[in-house]
Amino acid sequence: MLDTHARKHVQPLVEKTADFLLKRGFTADGVTKIAFVIGVSSGAFIYWDQPVLAVLVLWVSGYLDVVDGTMARKTKPSPWGTLLDISFDRLVELSIIIGLAFRFPDSMWALLLLSASIVVAMTVFLTVGALSDKKGMKSFYYQAGLAERTEGFILFTLMIVFSTHLTTFTLLFLAVQIFTIGQRMAEARRLLK
Repeated sequence: MLDTHARKHVQPLVEKTADFLLKRGFTADGVTKIAFVIGVSSGAFIYWDQPVLAVLVLWVSGYLDVVDGTMARKTKPSPWGTLLDISFDRLVELSIIIGLAFRFPDSMWALLLLSASIVVAMTVFLTVGALSDKKGMKSFYYQAGLAERTEGFILFTLMIVFSTHLTTFTLLFLAVQIFTIGQRMAEARRLLK
């Protein structure tokens, strides 16, 4: 929801960052890889009980994940870049969930359910994107929903910072994911029938 509706407010800064990096010879795929390495370290920082660093690298990675897409659109987007971007996003999310699960094993069952919901949500999202004739700003049809990347980062931040309530925040994230899956399935039914 925030990615869809608030993007216009941060896009000017994203554009400046993209232009800055392009002028210095960075490529969109290169920034995707940098964002991945930074983001995946979040899980390790969680495990090492460094929640501030975990949140910081998560958000830096997320910002670079927005910048790389803008860089790709300013140059030449590629299907390979899209695949890297989407795959690395999921690996960053998994690193956080795995870091939390090893650090707080009592919440592992809720984190496992959250992981399953992310798999289902992404399956619906990517399948609709592949089957739909509609195209958007991205290289595929982007289904908006209650849970987009920014909402996920907010919920992950709450899970990391307020780890004494990890199970509660994980179940809240799960509920948001299930609602979003329902939204996207309803839209898919309209689009694909």
